[in-house]
Amino acid sequence: MKEMTDEEAVCLDDYYTENTVMPDLTKPGYFSRKYGMPITLDPETTHTLTVYAGTVCKSPAEIIAEMVREKIVASA
Repeated sequence: MKEMTDEEAVCLDDYYTENTVMPDLTKPGYFSRKYGMPITLDPETTHTLTVYAGTVCKSPAEIIAEMVREKIVASA
């Protein structure tokens, strides 16, 4: 595969800058509609979760799912 020239890079940059698909935040997304309401977390929790997820190489969703499973097992 040949490398892109500077002119091609500028052209693609301009194209994607002008034609970015922005989500409509007033409508629920596919997974929200299919699997239920999304959970909104406060900024501090979101930051802490994101940093921790990066250190353990897991997604935030995986970490939350593990925590929920642990709580369910502990309460049973």
